[in-house]
Formats: sequence, structure tokens, C-alpha cells
Amino acid sequence: MPKTSKTRIYIDGSLACDSQLVLSPDLAHYLLSVMRLSGGEHILAFDGHSGEYECELQILGKRSAAVKILSKTRDFVATPDIRLLFAPLKKDCTDFVIEKAVELGVRAIVPIITEHSISDKIKIERWRAQATEAAEQSRRVDIPSIAESVTLSKFIAAYNPARTLYFMDETGSGRPAAQVFQNAPAPADFLIGPEGGFSDSELKLLRSQPFARAVSLGPRILRAETAAIAALSCWQSLSGDWQ
Repeated sequence: MPKTSKTRIYIDGSLACDSQLVLSPDLAHYLLSVMRLSGGEHILAFDGHSGEYECELQILGKRSAAVKILSKTRDFVATPDIRLLFAPLKKDCTDFVIEKAVELGVRAIVPIITEHSISDKIKIERWRAQATEAAEQSRRVDIPSIAESVTLSKFIAAYNPARTLYFMDETGSGRPAAQVFQNAPAPADFLIGPEGGFSDSELKLLRSQPFARAVSLGPRILRAETAAIAALSCWQSLSGDWQ
């Protein structure tokens, strides 16, 4: 039997054993021209809702291919119902946050526009492509959603109080993360401010909400991208699926 390669792809469709699926031109190009795979090689594929499958690559033409779905390798397991809310950063930093948030198991990413945001240009399709690639590489069997950008005030006004909103308070007035995140089950949201921090009026708005909890990430000021990773890691270890 051909050896299963390390190649793992997301297929936007429905996978089922003993079926064949023609790949999109982009996926066929990736497997044949970028990864340089040959017909008969085995790869892993997932569809975001039914699990992961071992598949055999079939060449249909110079630029076209299909997969024959052989067997299920993993059942579908959804990540915890947590969302990362963050003010868009400089391009490389935003790319980093998206990649790491996907690896750390967020179910959704929401760009939040604040008074001190340095950018309000959100390239949703680019973010979705990055999230998909990170899910492929991290062996997730689901794909996190990427929401349209929204201002902080509008987001708060429409917030579902059945969820808990944790905002990282760089002023140091929040409770320590280890205390706040202990026995703090999902659904939950993690709000990271922009590089310049939340404005005074934004902090006042957040502190006045009954569903919001101020969180301190220690005595040092963290960069926004560091704060996102730190907050998600702490919660996952204390109340998430790292247990």
C-alpha cells in the first residue's frame, strides 16, 4: 500500500468513505505542482464537519485531480466555543495572531475596531485562507470562522450576555489570569486591545458591562500579539481542552 504522505488538505465539501471527489483547480495545482505528488499517493483530508479521511490521489489530467476516499482516520471534534477579538495590527503581526489563534483552538476570530486601532483595512478572504492553512498544519478537523470587522461600541451593544467577555486590561486593575480563568467554561470571548491600548472611554464601557471581566496578564506590558497567545494559552490550560 502506498505510504501516506504528510500532506493534509481542507476540502470544501462533504467527505464520505468509498466516494470520489474531483478537486478544485487550486487544490489540484497545489497537490500536483506545489507538493509534486503523484497519482496513487495517499493524503489526509478533512471537510470541517465530518472528520478526517485517508484518501488516494488520482490524476485526471495535467491540471486536474480527484481523491478517492478510503477510510476515516479521525472523528469530528469541535474546538471549544471561544472567540478571539482583537484590533488589527501591522500585517506580519496580524498574520502571526491568526496562525497562533487557530493552533490554540479558537472557534472564531472577530476583528474589532477601537479608537487606537492602527488599521481598519480587513482582508477577510486573506484571513480565511490563513486560518485554513493553519488548521491543515495543526491537525484541526474544523475551520474557525472569520467575522466582518465591527467597532467595539457596536460589538458591545449587540453582545450576547449568555457568553463571558474577558478583556485584557493593561492598566493592571484586572484580576490575575490564573484566578479569572480557573473553572471558567465556554462560551467565552477574549478581547485584546490595540498597540496603543484601550482608550479611557473604552475601558469605562467595558468595566460597566455585567458580562465583562477584566484580566491582568502580569506585571509587564505585553505586545498585543503576545497578549493574545498568553490569554488563550492560560484559558486552555485551566478550563479548555488541554485538560
